[in-house]
Amino acid sequence: MIRLIASDLDGTLLDPAGNLPEDAFPAIEKLYQAGIVFCAASGRQLTALHAMFRPVADKILIMAENGAIVAHQGKILRCDTLPATSIRRALNAVFSIPHTHALLCTPECAYYQEEAYPFLDYVRASYISNRRRDLGEVARTEKVCKIAVYDEAGPENNGMRVLPSHLSDLRVIQSGGNWLDISEPDANKGCAMRFIRETFHFQKDECVAFGDHMNDFEMLSECGHPYLTENAYPPLRKHFQSTVPSNAKNGVVQAMFSLAEGRRP
Repeated sequence: MIRLIASDLDGTLLDPAGNLPEDAFPAIEKLYQAGIVFCAASGRQLTALHAMFRPVADKILIMAENGAIVAHQGKILRCDTLPATSIRRALNAVFSIPHTHALLCTPECAYYQEEAYPFLDYVRASYISNRRRDLGEVARTEKVCKIAVYDEAGPENNGMRVLPSHLSDLRVIQSGGNWLDISEPDANKGCAMRFIRETFHFQKDECVAFGDHMNDFEMLSECGHPYLTENAYPPLRKHFQSTVPSNAKNGVVQAMFSLAEGRRP
C-alpha cells in the first residue's frame, strides 16, 4: 500500500517553464482523499514552496533547500545548518573560481552579495524572499542551511571540478542546469526522507519518489518505488530503471492520479 509520494519540482513535476501543471492540485487532493500524503521535495526555498502550494499547504509535507528543511502544516520539523567556519571556507573556495556566484539560504531569506546578471535574474525568479547583504555578515549572524552557487560556465565544466576536493567534508552536488549546492553531509533529500519516514511511520515500500537530477539520488534510494522522468539527467538513469513521461508531458501528475486509484504509474 502506498502512503507517501514525494516529487522533485524543477525538471520533474513542474513543466519546462517552471510552472505547476494545472492538474497538480486536483491530483494532490485525490491522493489526500485516498490516504496518501504528498511531499514537495525541492532545492527551492521554504517561503517560495509555501506560496506555490498554498491551496493545499495543510495537506502536504514540504522538503525545502534540497532536504535541509522539512516542514508540515506551517511548522519546521527539521533544519540542518552550516557552521559559520564552514560557510566562510566554502565562500572562499567559490570566490576563487571564475564565473561563479554564491547565495546563502536561510529558512526565511536568500542572501546575495554580487549584483551580477543573469545570476540575479535567476535568484529573483526562484527565491521570492531575497536580499542583498554582505555574505560574511550573514555567515556570522544567520542560520544558513545551504549555499547555492550559480555557475555561468556550467557546474560540470567548472565548479564541480574544483569544489568537491576543496570541501571534502561538505556535500557538494550539481542540482540542475547552472546550479550546484553546498551543505552539511546529512542535508540531502535522502536524509530528509528517512526523517519523514521515521517521524510519520512510513515503511520504505510504502513510499514513491519522482526525480530527474543527481540531487534526487538519495531520496530515490530511500523509497521503495523510485521513478525518473524521461528527461532525467543521463548519469542518474544508470541507477534507476522505472520511468514516467517527461515533465513536458506532465508525467508525474499522470502517475499521481494512477497511484491515487491504486494503479501503477
